[in-house]
Amino acid sequence: MKIAIISDIHGNKLAFDAVLENIKENNCDKIFCLGDIAMAGYDPNYTIEKCIELQTLMGRNFEIIQGNTDKFIANYSTELHAKIAEKSEPMANALQYDMLFLRKDNIAFLRGLPEQKMVTLNYKQRTLRIQLVHGSPRRQDENIYPYLTEKEVEEITSRSFADIVFCGHTHMPCGFILNSGKHVVNVGSVGRSMIQAKMPVYAILKINDNGSFEIEHKFIEYNNKEVSRIIANRGFIGSGELAKMFLP
Repeated sequence: MKIAIISDIHGNKLAFDAVLENIKENNCDKIFCLGDIAMAGYDPNYTIEKCIELQTLMGRNFEIIQGNTDKFIANYSTELHAKIAEKSEPMANALQYDMLFLRKDNIAFLRGLPEQKMVTLNYKQRTLRIQLVHGSPRRQDENIYPYLTEKEVEEITSRSFADIVFCGHTHMPCGFILNSGKHVVNVGSVGRSMIQAKMPVYAILKINDNGSFEIEHKFIEYNNKEVSRIIANRGFIGSGELAKMFLP
């Protein structure tokens, strides 16, 4: 069995399509999506509607949760805009601009997503408990970075009884095998990767017939220059600054 785990699509149609094509080429049986589907890219309706389509076609083979920026969209207000602008004016303005185009039914879809899920997989000789979170088991917006110590990650995930915790949010892929035996994997970002090459990243969990499993990050090439150009041309204040985040 192969499961693709994706996160942080951020309205980037070109990156999402490239990753979905790679998932198809790798013959994955399931897809788990860890949220941040729409905000601050260039085609938020497309990426939401693609997730809805996958959910319809794949049923329980497609699991999806809500990210923190999905919650921003679901609960948008002028007060929220001002709060986000205190940290990042370009991101706040990108959200405000997205709200002009997002369909009400797509916003409702994001609003109805759970913040996390526990998925139990029974396959061959193995039962795996997999926890899907956006930031961490404790908070939707908590960061699990590559440079954290094992002790720090153990503390962040101490209340989780999962065998594997999959997360995103930081846009930086990494993984930890803790002394407790728990695996904690940040799958990276599809739509706005923070690795040096700015390539879309996702993970594949492969469960073998003997019950063992492997987790591999996949790095996908795509036309990031075109995406940067499109976002710069959206025209809101800070769009040019945001566009630079897509370039190495």
